[in-house]
Amino acid sequence: MDECQVKDKALAPQGKLQIEWAAAHMPVLCQIKERLTKEKPFEGLTLGACLHVTKETAVLVETLAAGGAKVALCGSNPLSTQDDVAAALAEEGINVFAWRGQNTEEYYNCIDKVLDFEPEITLDDGADLVGTLHSKRPSQLEKVKGGTEETTTGVVRLRAMEQDGSLKYAIVAVNDAYTKYLFDNRYGTGQSTIDGILRATSVLLAGKNFVVAGYGWCSRGIAMRARGLGANVIVTEVIPTKALEAAMDGLRVMQMSEAAAIGDLFVTATGDINVIRKEHMEKMKDGAIIANSGHFNVEISISGLESLSKAKRTIRPNMEEYTLEDGRRLYFLAEGRLVNLSAAEGHPSEVMDMSFANQALCAESIVKAEKMPPKVYTVSKEIDEKVAELKLEAMGIKIDKLTPEQQKYLSTWEMGTT
Repeated sequence: MDECQVKDKALAPQGKLQIEWAAAHMPVLCQIKERLTKEKPFEGLTLGACLHVTKETAVLVETLAAGGAKVALCGSNPLSTQDDVAAALAEEGINVFAWRGQNTEEYYNCIDKVLDFEPEITLDDGADLVGTLHSKRPSQLEKVKGGTEETTTGVVRLRAMEQDGSLKYAIVAVNDAYTKYLFDNRYGTGQSTIDGILRATSVLLAGKNFVVAGYGWCSRGIAMRARGLGANVIVTEVIPTKALEAAMDGLRVMQMSEAAAIGDLFVTATGDINVIRKEHMEKMKDGAIIANSGHFNVEISISGLESLSKAKRTIRPNMEEYTLEDGRRLYFLAEGRLVNLSAAEGHPSEVMDMSFANQALCAESIVKAEKMPPKVYTVSKEIDEKVAELKLEAMGIKIDKLTPEQQKYLSTWEMGTT
């Protein structure tokens, strides 16, 4: 069964150029692809993937296919698909079901299309593929050998499934690898979120009060980049240790109820629901801009914004102006979906190189492993360090190694302080 659903197959030539550009900046994954092409560890297997269909994802899919896999792919967000890339993958024979601007029904229909291929391994970004498989296709679970999860929100959902006994097969939390969250979440999300905001609004960040909801790794990256562009960064948090860290990083920390009245731009990246609510919007100044960089479009209360408004219009691509009953205007970006992927192109290829190298190597490790009990696993130290080594090598960086004397010192206790 070979099929696809994309917006326009005629876009394939441009998509091929985009994939070529990404591959040129993803040396680690390309090196892995070269090995997998020879070894074919996925021969005879079907891999089902629900990922953002971007040029970087295309390089991952090509790597898996080169390793012998039959790949079925759908998008993990209704607005993140790059239609030219989807068309290029379709032309290559990948079973891709994705186009930008899907409604909710179309989005889940595409997930069902991927599951129709009965994958033995799943690759997910947000856990919608895994969730749908468990809730709607339980008869297929026995065939699944394992899966991977790309993002923080998905790992949270999967750990919840594990805790209540719902998870029926092993998942490797790629998001929790050092070579993923320390780089992708911080530097990738930081740069691409600012990129999305600027493409959507074209505003100057310098001198503005920039409110970041949360201070996890993604939010830290956003705060870092906004601060670097001259914004006055304010952080809101619910976890004391993270709030303390933000304060000691030199940022202002306060409650959202206080930040709402002074913020010029607001960005959520918490993974939770209704972080910015109606009562916050009631306090916002005329012209405030609101965006989300968390996985789902639930962090900002859209219903609350709608209830306060008397008119709505599109000012620019990915920017809607809501006129409130009292005449104030609030600007809402990318329908509350991931602003970095909906209004821009997602993370730079160089950082996705490490994230997707982890994906490929973890998928390979699942194939080679004995049957793994159904739980959420961390990425092995060997894979994590291998990705870091390959990245350093690609960057032309050499590092020291422990001498035998140093190794002995670190592995014994007898030497003491003398």
